[in-house]
Amino acid sequence: MINITLPDGSVRAYERGTTSMQIALSISEGLARNVLAAEVDGQVWDAGRPIEQDALVKLLTWNDLKGKATFWHSSAHLMAEALEALYPGTKFGIGPAIETGFYYDVDFGEQGFSSDDFKKIEDKILELARNKEEYVRKPVSKADAIDYFTEKGDEYKLDLIKDLPDGSITFYTQGNFTDLCRGPHIPNTGFIKAVKLMSVAGAYWRGDESRKQLTRIYGVTFPKQGELADYLHLLEEAKKRDHRKLGKEMELFAFSEKVGMGLPLWLPKGTAVRQRLIDFMQKAQVKAGYEQVISPHIGSKSLYVTSGHYEKYGADSFQPIKTPQEGEEFFLKPMNCPHHCEMYKTKPRSYKDLPVRYAEFGTVYRYEQSGELHGLTRVRGFTQDDAHLFCRPDQVKEEFKKVIDLVLYVFSALGFENYTAQISLRDPNNKAKYIGSDENWALAEASIIEAAEEKGLTTVVELGEAAFYGPKLDFMVKDAIGRKWQLGTIQVDYNLPERFELEYTGSDNQKHRPVMIHRAPFGSLERFIAVLIEHCAGNFPLWLSPEQFIILPISEKYEDYAKKLSESLKDSDICGLIDSRDEKIGRKIRDAEVKKIPYMLIVGEKEAAEGLVSVRKHGQGDLGSMSIEDFKKQIIKEITV
Repeated sequence: MINITLPDGSVRAYERGTTSMQIALSISEGLARNVLAAEVDGQVWDAGRPIEQDALVKLLTWNDLKGKATFWHSSAHLMAEALEALYPGTKFGIGPAIETGFYYDVDFGEQGFSSDDFKKIEDKILELARNKEEYVRKPVSKADAIDYFTEKGDEYKLDLIKDLPDGSITFYTQGNFTDLCRGPHIPNTGFIKAVKLMSVAGAYWRGDESRKQLTRIYGVTFPKQGELADYLHLLEEAKKRDHRKLGKEMELFAFSEKVGMGLPLWLPKGTAVRQRLIDFMQKAQVKAGYEQVISPHIGSKSLYVTSGHYEKYGADSFQPIKTPQEGEEFFLKPMNCPHHCEMYKTKPRSYKDLPVRYAEFGTVYRYEQSGELHGLTRVRGFTQDDAHLFCRPDQVKEEFKKVIDLVLYVFSALGFENYTAQISLRDPNNKAKYIGSDENWALAEASIIEAAEEKGLTTVVELGEAAFYGPKLDFMVKDAIGRKWQLGTIQVDYNLPERFELEYTGSDNQKHRPVMIHRAPFGSLERFIAVLIEHCAGNFPLWLSPEQFIILPISEKYEDYAKKLSESLKDSDICGLIDSRDEKIGRKIRDAEVKKIPYMLIVGEKEAAEGLVSVRKHGQGDLGSMSIEDFKKQIIKEITV
């Protein structure tokens, strides 16, 4: 017999060789019908794979990210089977699951292919899925694997096999298709009930431009047809909310090839949004006891060697900046924390001085591959709302809880109500990725887990997602249309204080090492603003809107009255502009709607004569006439809320 521990901590005894599906059946038939795979001691397995020893088992369904990934990877295999049936002689590269579905890299040879073929491929996939063919795993020797794909004539699989050690190779077969694959897979093809091929692109084999370009086909599948319909509706809504589209229409930011890819240019209106967010955060930080600091955009190479950033990221970052002095090298700043460590060391510290809380809106630079750049969400230069707290070990948990409060305050003010706190721990099977002792990691991880529990957060635990110097609490936020984004982060770090030899004098008059807490409630201003634009579809909260009103004179005769109104509003710190164009009022209203300006103030003969404004609200329409003082009161009340 073996003991199986389930996620709730309960332990059940089963015969050796029991499968995860049999475990599911012993709990309930309803659960078993939904099990796609299982996590066995942290590794995702086929639900039908025998378990030979005591293990921690989590049954995976469509509601689990790893369950979805297994479903989509299995769908890639099913698409490959359909392609092989429709296009004999097709050869296959790789077909992984991705965040929103899957792709397969395909060599059609001389056969023609385009997105016009999607419908017949989708129909074939569903036809094959209805056969409910099992995904069968089979270990094979390296020699047999080479023989199989040599006979089939698939040089891409042979290229993959040559790098695999003998004894580690497995095939998976469903129906008439066999593939080289580690797995895992869903139990059978019958789980796949809906399919949509999304796009087609070119992809060089193994990312090497000197090798053949393959056809990459992207797709997505679901266990219910209704879920596919919901997903396609979501995509349409996401297109309307795309921050790149709205950012251009609202004149917030731009990119220039001459400036460089991934380096955003903040236009006046976008800068106004950024500055208001900065002012909002600085006000909250001052109240919470933070001190504002500024560090340079570059640092000596030795700074990042000491911190460990050079070892972990040096090869993938911007290359060193050399000076006329022999051997002198600088780096564009990839992180603010090493600079803050050096600030801490500028004078002796006593236990009574702690915690020290340094905050900086520091711009950092990281080299991202050009293909990974995406609007403001993936850039090469970005500004973090960074802070580093240096505290005594006995202060860590309390300080961590205060930072949680700050993050939740930010989310509340900006309408992010649906979030989960992800406890990101190191991978216990790959400790070489991290720096520091097991003892320090255990202390840091315990602090985060206890603080999150005491604050009553809804949490999930993810192994292998920690920073290289310490575990994290990452806030995963769902936006208005249900997409998940990682925004705020808090990290506990026992390691950088050691590497920088940070000290304070304790009450025992001995030297002690402080603990660092890294935190960024926004994460980066660029990414946060991108997510916020898409969350609110460009309709910023009034206090954050770069233009809170626009005055629309019916004709140039009323421009003097419009200027008088504008000055009065600006005297009350309400910002906006006048549309003085020689256009009809209907056109002016439509243009103001496109630019998401919250309030439109229409002025004509009646308004000028009676000292009124005719008010329209974006997305709501006519609110009627009111005095300028009443309008001011309404605006100020809304901004205050």
